[in-house]
Amino acid sequence: MNTHEILVTGGTGSLGSRVVNRLSEAGENVRVMSRYWHANTIRGDLLTGEGLEEAVEGVSTIIHCASSSLRRTRQVDVDGTRRLLQAAERTGVSHILFISIVGVDRNPYFPYYRMKLETERIIEHSEVPWTILRATQFHGFVLRLIQALDRLPMMVAPRGFLFQPIDVGEVAHRSAELALAGPAGRAPDVGGPEVRAFVDLARAYFEAAGRRRRVVEVPLLGKVSRALREGAQTAPEQRYGKIRWEEFLAIHQEQGERDYEGRSFRVKR
Repeated sequence: MNTHEILVTGGTGSLGSRVVNRLSEAGENVRVMSRYWHANTIRGDLLTGEGLEEAVEGVSTIIHCASSSLRRTRQVDVDGTRRLLQAAERTGVSHILFISIVGVDRNPYFPYYRMKLETERIIEHSEVPWTILRATQFHGFVLRLIQALDRLPMMVAPRGFLFQPIDVGEVAHRSAELALAGPAGRAPDVGGPEVRAFVDLARAYFEAAGRRRRVVEVPLLGKVSRALREGAQTAPEQRYGKIRWEEFLAIHQEQGERDYEGRSFRVKR
């Protein structure tokens, strides 16, 4: 076995591609797995299991960044991770690092978070030594949420929702560190530099875009909303990230970066 070979699942996505770059810059031998055909990648499909044996053969460490939308979260994230671990056990992988989300245990009422928590449990009970890193929401996710709500003459925002957005590159940096350090169990969570209300983030977005936009808060009922108001998806004691929301908006407005699904999220004007 090549003890220096690292497999990154979802290695063409926003987080995964940055992890690959970090490891490559450090001189590591990196193998990129994607469910689609890309240059310099190996195809592996968590949904069907196709190609997983070949993808993990000869690697010592897996950084598991791949995920799916709400429509196929159980099939890809939960069942797919089980398939990946089975292949890893058969080929002698010595470490898997899984990137999860802060607060999935405090807000299991939201289906996507519940699936992430279930995936964590599968990893914890596998035969492969593991590390789990939970991160707060990426800046790009919060931006896409704002833009999705920016449809009416005035924007309606959920009242009291708290987020702690973090730069995806900073999560990639920490992921690479943990992968090279060896199995650590539950690693300390990583969060952005500030805990802020969603409405505040939305208003800062419009200010950065030079748009005068009325933002109206409305209360939302239910367990998911209550958990978000209580800060379930924040880690105020783990302010790992340094890049603030306004800095993110300025960088991405200038550079026209792309989000984790490959779509442009340049600040609208």
